[in-house]
Amino acid sequence: MVATTTADPQTVDPISDDQQKQRSEIYTYEAPWHIYAMNWSVRGDKKYRLAIASLLEHSQNRVQIVQLDDSTGEIRSDPALSFDHPYPPTKTIFIPDKDCSKPDLLATSSDFLRVWHVTDNNTVELKTTLNGNKNSEYCGPLTSFDWNEAEPRRIGTSSIDTTCTIWDVEKETVDTQLIAHDREVYDIAWGGAGVFASVSADGSVRVFDLRDKEHSTIIYECSEPDTPLVRLGWNKQDPRYMATIIMDSAKVVVLDIRFPTLPVVELQRHQASVNAIVWAPHSSCHICTVGDDSQALIWDLSSMGQLVEGGLDPILAYTAGAEIEQLQWPSSEPDWVAIAFSNKLQILRV
Repeated sequence: MVATTTADPQTVDPISDDQQKQRSEIYTYEAPWHIYAMNWSVRGDKKYRLAIASLLEHSQNRVQIVQLDDSTGEIRSDPALSFDHPYPPTKTIFIPDKDCSKPDLLATSSDFLRVWHVTDNNTVELKTTLNGNKNSEYCGPLTSFDWNEAEPRRIGTSSIDTTCTIWDVEKETVDTQLIAHDREVYDIAWGGAGVFASVSADGSVRVFDLRDKEHSTIIYECSEPDTPLVRLGWNKQDPRYMATIIMDSAKVVVLDIRFPTLPVVELQRHQASVNAIVWAPHSSCHICTVGDDSQALIWDLSSMGQLVEGGLDPILAYTAGAEIEQLQWPSSEPDWVAIAFSNKLQILRV
């Protein structure tokens, strides 16, 4: 990741084409529509593959699966791997299956949770549509979901109807549904096989253990009343730590679940609202944040808990061509992050 530049190094470096391709730091793909949901496949046999989804105001939206050819430096879409989707997906995730032992699945959330099968013939088929409302053919719109890496049969969804639903996607049944918050639930994240956390319009971060479904632990409550928390990232390398975003705030709050209520550090170098956060897949103390200031920032939190005069500064920064709405840092390719802004997908070397 390079400091505050939007130019692709290939356009400014007077070296041979082959050398340019080998040392490219940025790959760009332009979609035919505004990109919102995005995810990076972790399958070992599908390197540099991402799903991107449209944000269109009408009901008919699109999902594309694109692939970077690192020999040519081109990100390509395959018409056979592009499909219609009802409403804009709020999130999309490939099955967490590095060793390719399970079917190649992609899940999306919007009005329902849908699971799609990417077939061996390179087509996409709808496998199942999951509705968590037992009493109606409709359910509250799903704001987000997370696929459990420790137990890939489990997906947890969050909804504006105040619930979180844990699905067994192999049986296509509800495992658990619980009222998680007092208001809309905006995000959910797994912290292990049976533990998940959620954030809500009620301004709280709550942790749930599926062995004791009656109780939750409030880890943090926003100091400003009626201020929603909109995103949640749980540190996979060190599950003591999680991070959350306050709606319309340029601040990122980092929490230590052993010491509830007070942030362990607040990251305050964005100049506009933060939109996405992701912990490094290979390091317990690095996190990336993106926002409406068009900035992608990587932070080293190894000094967490120590007082740093003036606050922490990011160690790397990148400026995109518009507000960055999405961010992915894949465990399969930890040297790269992907960002989405406007109709562009960019893969950046870090």
